[in-house]
Amino acid sequence: MPVYAFDRVSTPEGWLAPGRIEVGTDGLIAAVAAGEGGERVGGVALPGMPNLHSHAFQRAMAGLAERAGPGADSFWTWREVMYGFVARLAPDDVEAIAAQLYCEMLKAGYTAVAEFHYLHHAPDGGAYDDRAEMAERVTRAAERTGIALTLLPVLYDAGGFGGAPVGGAQRRFANDADGLLGIVETLRCRHRAHPGFRVGLAPHSLRAAAPESIAAALDGLAAIDSDAPIHIHIAEQAREVEDCLAWCGKRPVQWLLERHAVGPRWCLVHATHMTAGETRALAATGAVAGLCPTTEANLGDGLFALAEYLEAGGRLGIGSDSHVSVSPVEELRWLEYGQRLVSRHRTIAAQPEGSTGARLHQAALDGGSRATARDAGAIEAGRTADIVTLDAAHPLLAGKSGDAILDSWIFAGNANLVRDVMVGGRWVVRGGRHAEEDAIARAFVRTMERLAG
Repeated sequence: MPVYAFDRVSTPEGWLAPGRIEVGTDGLIAAVAAGEGGERVGGVALPGMPNLHSHAFQRAMAGLAERAGPGADSFWTWREVMYGFVARLAPDDVEAIAAQLYCEMLKAGYTAVAEFHYLHHAPDGGAYDDRAEMAERVTRAAERTGIALTLLPVLYDAGGFGGAPVGGAQRRFANDADGLLGIVETLRCRHRAHPGFRVGLAPHSLRAAAPESIAAALDGLAAIDSDAPIHIHIAEQAREVEDCLAWCGKRPVQWLLERHAVGPRWCLVHATHMTAGETRALAATGAVAGLCPTTEANLGDGLFALAEYLEAGGRLGIGSDSHVSVSPVEELRWLEYGQRLVSRHRTIAAQPEGSTGARLHQAALDGGSRATARDAGAIEAGRTADIVTLDAAHPLLAGKSGDAILDSWIFAGNANLVRDVMVGGRWVVRGGRHAEEDAIARAFVRTMERLAG
């Protein structure tokens, strides 16, 4: 079994300087120890970061929705731009965009991604001959790049609260519970031998999935795999909360917690607009709050109640969502900075006399690993060998040791310090480069030029 030597290794028991990691042929960490020995890699070894919320195709429209319209712009006007864009995407386009995105994610230090996948059908709403065609394109992109994929086919069968019919571009998203479960089963059967592949399910949101459909999909998923992850968009926008109250007299998080047994395999994405009671109740479930600060800022969603949620013992992870940024550093930084701006205090996430960067980093590792259903998130024996190395020779890290490395990486600059990336025991990025990045970029450029035309 290969042994790799690093200048420093972050472990649950503390920092090793130097340290070595032994990796088994099964892709798991076999042993971690202090000292030299084995193949010299160098650098600072950290656990790879899971990205718990992605809409891969939206990477291609990043920057295209920043022109003001004739009136006030909001999430809802952005959504109309997205609908117009998605209507033009063919399967080849989705695969090229996803491969480029996943390559960028790996080079930034993400080692796993939960793909919240709702683009299922042809532009006219008709099913492809293979109903899992679009999901397979995302899967191929993940396999080509080497990122670990948790694929979450999305239940989308309503155009608004109360079961309004889907229309326009939404027809590409629409499935009933049986149709969606068929895609889930197909994917599980085809890829069950792939060690980095997981399948779950995602009701899109309470506005886009009818209550009876959510219940049927969850019952069907339990019969297929009772441990599979469940993700849902929830309480992202103030208007969404208002519309939910008008529909049923309850707020979205309140409705969900009362109607379903939300627990550790759930991820509630955004959960921006919660009362203090909902915040405590969500924390008590053991579910993960999926936070996407750069997208939430870009869309004007609002700020998550981070301090109150952490105080209640809540779990969280980070995602890049619409991919206006593909950087775990930026997500973690703005998760903290947003709180500082609204509270006018510093070190919001840190525990007394503790490191802000270290706490945010570990919280995102723990929650992201749970949300992606991967036994990763730490460098210790028995865990999946998802490992990222930072360039220890970079001036940003000069003279830094221990948790000061994480504080400097997250809060002291924008240079990408990621040098090497291992996923499931296999190196996929070496010296800051992915082996296929040039070919992947060429296909992405061709796709973008065609879409622009």
